[in-house]
Amino acid sequence: MNHRGSCHCGKVRYSVELELETVMACNCSMCGRTGTLLTFVPEAAFTLLQGEADLRDYQFNHKNIHHLFCTTCGVKSFARGTGPDGAKMVAINARCLEGVDISTLPVQHYDGASVQ
Repeated sequence: MNHRGSCHCGKVRYSVELELETVMACNCSMCGRTGTLLTFVPEAAFTLLQGEADLRDYQFNHKNIHHLFCTTCGVKSFARGTGPDGAKMVAINARCLEGVDISTLPVQHYDGASVQ
């Protein structure tokens, strides 16, 4: 299913092909503070429609994930990284998807705070 997503101000917009069946709530220092609910897709399933110049990259810890945020509104609607198998992936913040009622999705909890 094709979904559209964006940051708060709309400067960053994207399209993503995914079956949204569950989301992940991570308690790492980044996700725990921002309340991000994640789902993951291969890089080929993601298309940035606009806003490349409006994104800034933030990395921490092992610097495996590029936490991209809009320079105008500060919202992190997606991140880029590499999955456990080495394939490029995109982490989608389900809270930024249009028309998705996240209260209906099962939440899988991940203890990212314990990952060193």
